[in-house]
Amino acid sequence: MSTPETHIHDIVGIGIGPFGLGLAALSDPLPDVDGVFLDQRKEFRWHPGMMIEGATVQVPFLADLVTMADPTSRFSFLQFLKDSGRLYPFYIRESFYPLRAEFDEYCRWVAAQLGTLRWNRTVTSVTRDNDIYTVTAEVADQFGQTLRTESYRARHLVLGVGTSPVLPPALQGLEAESAEGVGGPVAQVGGPVIHTSQYLDHREALLESGSITIVGSGQSAAEIYRDLIDEAEARKVRLDWVTRSPRFFPMEYTKLTLEMTSPEYTDHFRALPDDLREQLGREQRTLYKGISAELVDDIHDTLYRLSRCGRKLRTNLLAESELISAERDVNTGDYALRFRNTSLDKCFDRRSGSVVSATGYKSQVPDFLSPLGDEIRLDAKGRLDVSRHYTVNDAGTIHVLNGEEHTHGVTAPDLGFGPWRASVVLSHVTGREPYPIEKTIAFQTFGIPDDGADDDGVLDDGALESAAEEGTAPLSTRDDFESHFDFADSDADSEPHSDSDSRAAEDREMTHV
Repeated sequence: MSTPETHIHDIVGIGIGPFGLGLAALSDPLPDVDGVFLDQRKEFRWHPGMMIEGATVQVPFLADLVTMADPTSRFSFLQFLKDSGRLYPFYIRESFYPLRAEFDEYCRWVAAQLGTLRWNRTVTSVTRDNDIYTVTAEVADQFGQTLRTESYRARHLVLGVGTSPVLPPALQGLEAESAEGVGGPVAQVGGPVIHTSQYLDHREALLESGSITIVGSGQSAAEIYRDLIDEAEARKVRLDWVTRSPRFFPMEYTKLTLEMTSPEYTDHFRALPDDLREQLGREQRTLYKGISAELVDDIHDTLYRLSRCGRKLRTNLLAESELISAERDVNTGDYALRFRNTSLDKCFDRRSGSVVSATGYKSQVPDFLSPLGDEIRLDAKGRLDVSRHYTVNDAGTIHVLNGEEHTHGVTAPDLGFGPWRASVVLSHVTGREPYPIEKTIAFQTFGIPDDGADDDGVLDDGALESAAEEGTAPLSTRDDFESHFDFADSDADSEPHSDSDSRAAEDREMTHV
């Protein structure tokens, strides 16, 4: 009889964010998947620092943890609404976009039903003996004190550690310290410098600082600006919003653009040269760093309302302005901020009592993977070299969730694409397709169509042979995709990845396409 120390699972998942939780939910009904999922937190929480009242998720309710893989799942958002008595009110509301707090409540509802989740587990190392991985974790009590260590063994490892907040170089070292638990934020002279992920815990301290500067663009910056502007004006607090972007741009949300969150576009993106991927990453900011058009309009309407009767507002919105330096004035506690107008190439200075950095998130290679050494594939920039099938080792047994934006493009952080990726992972684990995997979904063709295409779009044999001889045959037909997505095969059987499978990482907001 096996013990917890000797039992061999099929999956050990590390990190229980929405993507890890979705994988756990999709694994739950499968008789041939034995999984356990670990997280260092004491419970599921999704961006708790940004649970602003009335804020909505930027994807439709179908982009929940499971529906796009299994519409019949008992873990769907609609089932959550039914169980909570809110299905008809949601129907009458006539909006596809759930409240952010409600989506968090939904995820916690799913987590409460899964017996495979282990909280308060901080993974310290992962080792391998033959084909079995051993995951060592420290178990903490409710106060964060280590009680003991535990080991979990599995044939497959799934990394769902997500991304970490990023501050611009000018603000690094100035961020406000926080205390976990009952004590709350540590008192300090002057106002705080925080990332948007810490916003709600520091909201009052921001307003008490006398002046606030929000640095960055995207949905998070806009939501915080909108949340503060009425009270800031009422309390005579100056509120500035500064971004290096050329304008306060809305998220692009047209239907043909949304087809970029597809298997076809992912293949196209992976086939591009490294420098072109980096260029596209910058140009595609409107897909995952833009602001919802409704919020842009609401901000303008609010400013119009507040400025009635000729009132001069204590707020500035500055685009094309890059933060290049920041330092604290030890006498006043304020921050001296220097910006450069990127269009005019001229600098200007501002003073602020506090700063909010809306500069996104970045993925990293977890330290606990170090014992595995060269088994983990890294690119030339030290990032995880993620295969088309979301694995980072040649055996195809270490899988990645939302750590592949530099290799897979816009689908990586997209909530709606999470169940698709989880289906791919489960196909590797089981050797079958427990959830059907769509191979093609887009109406459009990405890249160059084949010259030999007939009127019906099907390539003739001569065109295929010619393209193959030139080494440029794209995956353009359904048969090509079916062959390419042979998910039951291991990545060891696929073609090796070139250096072009990576690009410079970009900081991303919490928003998704």
